[in-house]
Amino acid sequence: MLSFDLSLYLVTDRSLSLGRPLETVVEEAVKGGVTMVQLREKDASTQDFYNMAMRLKSILKPCNVPLIINDRLDIALACDAEGLHIGQKDMPYTVARKLLGKDKIIGLSVESVEDAIEANNLDVDYIGISPVFSTLTKTDTATALGLEGIREITRISGHPGVGIGGINQTNAQDIIQAGANGISVVSAIMSAPDPRQSARQLKEIVNRSKNTKL
Repeated sequence: MLSFDLSLYLVTDRSLSLGRPLETVVEEAVKGGVTMVQLREKDASTQDFYNMAMRLKSILKPCNVPLIINDRLDIALACDAEGLHIGQKDMPYTVARKLLGKDKIIGLSVESVEDAIEANNLDVDYIGISPVFSTLTKTDTATALGLEGIREITRISGHPGVGIGGINQTNAQDIIQAGANGISVVSAIMSAPDPRQSARQLKEIVNRSKNTKL
């Protein structure tokens, strides 16, 4: 399986990019320290999704940053992405693993302690702990878990975990201190006036928090 680093995980959203091309924001974010990129496109046609994935892959591959496709197994296969991220209501994990193979990264969203316990029975590569805080970016999620939810889930989980939902420079440290291996952000980078600088600041917070974590 490919090695990966959950420290600073960017989930894309073109609607938040302030009119800038997605590729521009992602490239700047990677230069600032983003370690993984998930392409999330709920409204794009299959052809547009594929074309975006291929453009991002050409940017990310030379930087050794994995491209993770949200939900769409067909796109992940078509563009030979490094991995796939699935939710509780998406493609069953066992089917995704069978089709993708053992060498690809598969992440699974968990929205409760029960989800995390069930995930322990699967050899997923990481879990996305969601949502930590309420966010306007994604409105179809479960009740916010809060820092206590992060602590409980990371305590019982057998997988590395990345927190997602309402995370920015003001609370990133708390997420790592609560036990997460990394933070996943959307608007904190996608809507930042300077995505590279925002990524750099977030990465510094994560690294500092990991060094001081009890």
